[in-house]
Amino acid sequence: METQKIWSQFNNELYFFILKKVKNEHATNDIFQNTFLKIHKNLCQVKEEEKIKAWVFQIGRNEITNYFKQESLYVGALNEDKETFSDKYQNVCCFDRFINDLPLIYRKPIELVYIKGKKQQEAAEILAISLANLKARIRRAKDILKKNFNECCKYEFDKNGSLIGESNCSKCN
Repeated sequence: METQKIWSQFNNELYFFILKKVKNEHATNDIFQNTFLKIHKNLCQVKEEEKIKAWVFQIGRNEITNYFKQESLYVGALNEDKETFSDKYQNVCCFDRFINDLPLIYRKPIELVYIKGKKQQEAAEILAISLANLKARIRRAKDILKKNFNECCKYEFDKNGSLIGESNCSKCN
């Protein structure tokens, strides 16, 4: 099969597949172009033509993954005044108390990832748990923290889940 034939057969479907995953037209164009460059370069490796569609979309998925990995590295390097989780909320009423009041099973993942800046995989290894388990513990810890902030301090949460407003805490006022 030739690259031109693959282009004719899959270009629209692949483009919209990438766009749906990335939700950014410029990034989609770049990923789409990289995908077809890899298809053209590696087309000689395809042994069975009936599996070409799966192969094309797997290359697309790999390019999407590469984009998100690169994007997260870029965003991390871009923040020169990189705020850590604790820096961002250090002036928020009761923050330290809420962190310290978390059960140890939830406090340790939050401290490792958000306060010490460890990658989630690294934190999971330190705690000797699976990555999925670490993510679940972080999610539960965040739920507890949000509940505590809402009950005690009357902070509001915006559409992104970030704290907004001023403290209305009876313990701090």
